[in-house]
Amino acid sequence: MERRSFFKAAAAATLASTLPVAAGSAIAQDKKFTIALIPGISTDNFYITMRKGAEAAAEALGVTLVWQGGPEFNPVVQVPVLDAVIAKKPDAILIAPTDKDQLIQPLKKADDAGIPIITVDTFIGSGVYQTGSGDADFPLSYIASDNLLGGAVAARALAKAVGEKGKVYISNVKPGISTTDQREQGFKDEMKKYPNIQVLETQYNDDDANKAASQLQAVYARNPDLDGVFGANIFSGLGSANGVQQAGQTGKIKVVVFDAPATIIDNINTGLVDVAIAQHPAEIGYYGVVSAYAHLTGNSIPILIGTGFTVIDKSNVTDPKISKFVYSD
Repeated sequence: MERRSFFKAAAAATLASTLPVAAGSAIAQDKKFTIALIPGISTDNFYITMRKGAEAAAEALGVTLVWQGGPEFNPVVQVPVLDAVIAKKPDAILIAPTDKDQLIQPLKKADDAGIPIITVDTFIGSGVYQTGSGDADFPLSYIASDNLLGGAVAARALAKAVGEKGKVYISNVKPGISTTDQREQGFKDEMKKYPNIQVLETQYNDDDANKAASQLQAVYARNPDLDGVFGANIFSGLGSANGVQQAGQTGKIKVVVFDAPATIIDNINTGLVDVAIAQHPAEIGYYGVVSAYAHLTGNSIPILIGTGFTVIDKSNVTDPKISKFVYSD
C-alpha cells in the first residue's frame, strides 16, 4: 500500500473510529492494546523524540505504550531489556535493534511467542521483511529514514562546504549497525562523484564522543590538510566537532553531523557544526504505533515505511519550519 494513502487512513485512525477494519476484527477494536517501544538507547534525544511521537499516537488511539530501554547502544544491554518486555506479553513490540545480526534470535523468541514485531530506526538481517525466506524476515515492517540517501545528502553537503576538493573522512560508531552502515555506504557512493575529494579511512568510535574527538585530532595530525568530517550519528558528529575545536580548526575543518540534538542550534550558530541532517523520529514513533494498531485490528500494513529528513545549516536554522525538527531534550 502506498505510504501516503495508508497514513491518510492512519490519520483517521487517530480519531479512534475510522480506520478501515477487516471483517471479524470489531471485537479486537474494543480491546485495550499494549504496545512496547524499545529504543536503541533510552537517553538519546533522537529516541526521546521518537517516544513523544509514539505517545501522541497511543493517546489518540487509546493504546497503552510501554517504554523500556537500556543506558547504552549495545546488544549485550538490549537483549535483557527485550527479554523482560517479552515476559510482560505486550500485544506488539516496536524496537530499534542495536545489531542487525545479534538481535535476530532474541527477537525470534518474541515472534515465536506470537508477539508481532516492527523495527524502527534500525533493522535486523537485510531489513527486507515478509519474503518467506531467511531467518530475519519475520518482522512485519521497518520504519525509518532512508539512510543511504541521508548519507548521500551528507556527502553533497560536505563536498559543497569544502569546495569539492580536499581530504575528508567518516566518523562512525562500529560495523554491524544497520543505519550507520548505510549512511557510510551512501556517503562513500556519493563521494565517487567528486574526483577531487579523497575519502580517508573511516574511524570507529564505539559511540563515544570523547573517542571521536581524539580520533579527529589524530587524523588531523596525520593529515594537516584535512578539510572535513562526516559524523554518522550524534556522538560521532558532535565528538568530531569538539575535536575540531580542540585542534583550533573551527571553520577550517568542515563538520557535517547526522542527527540534530537540541545543542545543534548553538553549534551551527557558532560555526562549530556546518550542517546537520535531521531525521524525523517523532514520525517514526507515531507511524510505529499506528502500524502496530492497524495490524492488531486486522489490517495489512506496508513492509517498509520511509520517513524524511531535513538539512539544517546557518541559512535556515532560525526558521521555525526548520528548527521544529531539532530533537527534544
